[in-house]
Amino acid sequence: MATENGTATMNSRLATTTAPRSLKRPHVNESAPSLFRRVQDQFERAAEAIGLSRDVRQILARPMCEVSVTFPVRMDDGRVKMFSGYRVQHNNVLGPFKGGIRYHPDVSLDEVRALAAWMTIKCALVDIPFGGAKGGVQVDPATLSRREVERLTRRFVYALGANIGPGYDVPAPDVNTDARTMAWIVDTYAATLPPQERYRALAVVTGKPVSAGGSVGRDKATGQGVVDFIEMWAADQRSKVADLSYTVQGFGKVGSWAARILKDKGAKLLAVQDVTGAIRSQASEGLDADALAEHVKKTGGVAGFPGAESISEEVFFGTEADVFVPAALENQVTAETAAMLKVRLVAEGANGPTTSEGDAVLHERGIAVIPDVLCNAGGVIVSYFEWLQNRGGTAWNADEVDQRLRQILEHAYARVKEMAAEKSLDWRSAAYAAALRRIEQVYAERGIFP
Repeated sequence: MATENGTATMNSRLATTTAPRSLKRPHVNESAPSLFRRVQDQFERAAEAIGLSRDVRQILARPMCEVSVTFPVRMDDGRVKMFSGYRVQHNNVLGPFKGGIRYHPDVSLDEVRALAAWMTIKCALVDIPFGGAKGGVQVDPATLSRREVERLTRRFVYALGANIGPGYDVPAPDVNTDARTMAWIVDTYAATLPPQERYRALAVVTGKPVSAGGSVGRDKATGQGVVDFIEMWAADQRSKVADLSYTVQGFGKVGSWAARILKDKGAKLLAVQDVTGAIRSQASEGLDADALAEHVKKTGGVAGFPGAESISEEVFFGTEADVFVPAALENQVTAETAAMLKVRLVAEGANGPTTSEGDAVLHERGIAVIPDVLCNAGGVIVSYFEWLQNRGGTAWNADEVDQRLRQILEHAYARVKEMAAEKSLDWRSAAYAAALRRIEQVYAERGIFP
């Protein structure tokens, strides 16, 4: 299943494995600004550009609520192990909190704060009635069996208690969580409700299996959105997707779906990198994205794909193409790697893939960027569709989902494009500015209690 915010993967020990784990984060100097500090800086740049009110700036400067829990899980060998988990609820002026849950050894409160704030911006930007949240457990799921992951999930949900709910805070899949994880959450949450209220548990999460109340099109939604935006950008360049070549970093749910959809539109995949290494095509027609997805499903990574040659990270980043799609974890496009890129566009499928220093290099080199808060918003939009279907007891077909998704994406793209022109901003700042203006409008109309 696709994530709301970037590449989601499952570990190799689970029977439901569909993709490798995401790329490891590069070494970060301890004196470097935190990820949440980076988000705050982005907020401030956009706020200055539109003259955002001081009151709204103060409200958005910190999360509304932060939940930290420590809980026990019984391992298969009978031992009890303690785990730490978080749920950060940044802002809900537009609607219920919304955001994924990730399982990763590097999960931290700072990271979850940043991801929650990004979700606030993302939902406001695409104009859906959700606020921003994020959650995670500090764990390497590759070290756990499937039964241990299930017990961890159920115990985490129980520990969160009333901090999630269909009309309050609605989680979704993210890194190392998937549709099955969401089904476990629904089942656990339902068990905490009185029998006569359990019917409403279905809407407590999105990204569920279709058979368990999920929406058709949810698995490909984030990748579909990435492709739709590349298509819009190409049209602005008076080009077609079929004329483009591209590279992908991270071949999990976002990267693989984006690659497969781009293949269907005639684009050429030249190189791919994931946690197992980097490969490039030896054939003029490029890498077969569908065959590569099957290879990854069977082997856990892109390494060893027949007909491809192994390459270094430097060669991967230096591969000449039209589009680069980073769909791994944060902080992958640094000043160093941005200087290596030989592309016209960076379409950010992951959250926070580009550091501030990397952004500056891309801008200086004239490389266009479709920022993460816009580019990977397809996942949360279709999550919204799933939530609506659950709440209304209805089901939409694939054509309805794709059509409604495209309409929202087109409006958001036009909004950012207009803001960039109006304020002479780069697209990342323009995306933030458009979102902040929407949030400010709601606060101005509703006021602040008391």
